[in-house]
Amino acid sequence: MTYEHDEIVEQQADITGLLLHHVYAPLIEDQHVRGVLPAPPTTGAVRVVLGDKDEYAPDRLTAYEIPLRTGDELRTPHDVAALLRTVHTGTHIYPRDRVSTVMGMTLYTVDPATVDPASFTNDDWTFTLLRCLACPSTEEYPEARLCGFLLRAPDRIRLYLDTEESLPGITAADVHPGGALTALLAALPSLLDEDRLTTTDTDDPHCSRVVDLTDW
Repeated sequence: MTYEHDEIVEQQADITGLLLHHVYAPLIEDQHVRGVLPAPPTTGAVRVVLGDKDEYAPDRLTAYEIPLRTGDELRTPHDVAALLRTVHTGTHIYPRDRVSTVMGMTLYTVDPATVDPASFTNDDWTFTLLRCLACPSTEEYPEARLCGFLLRAPDRIRLYLDTEESLPGITAADVHPGGALTALLAALPSLLDEDRLTTTDTDDPHCSRVVDLTDW
């Protein structure tokens, strides 16, 4: 993994951490985050999926691809949230080459130069303060770093994990949210390279392999 790509993966992980809050609390009016997808390496971007709370049907979800590089800097998680709040409200006209589909969802490729980001709200400020106090930042990441997720069904979540040196690329793990959570978290890093559990999902461009842990 190159230094530049590692920067992107690290930023994808930070964005995922911030946007997890909006699985339950709406990001915009009644719209919730239903997934954060680590976009393919060549894009240098992150993809965020928005939709109604408890919505799983791909054709009722909308994905936005937001480039993370801006000059020599990277957009922060708050920058991404601000752009999402603008592009997912009102009417926006996208050129044909910026509209596609991914995993059954409509995908819009955002040009930040044409978007006026939404303002940082008091709730954003309060959440950031409390999050920093409750979860101080650390330079150490877990062995399996969460770089994204997708809520696929009431009983299935796809986790996108970066294991740095042990496995190349992003590994997706399908898990059952009602399973033995403590045991799963402890065993997760060692399960990601189990050949008997590994398949390839040709419809998902956000990972190199898929590990089925729904029976764990």
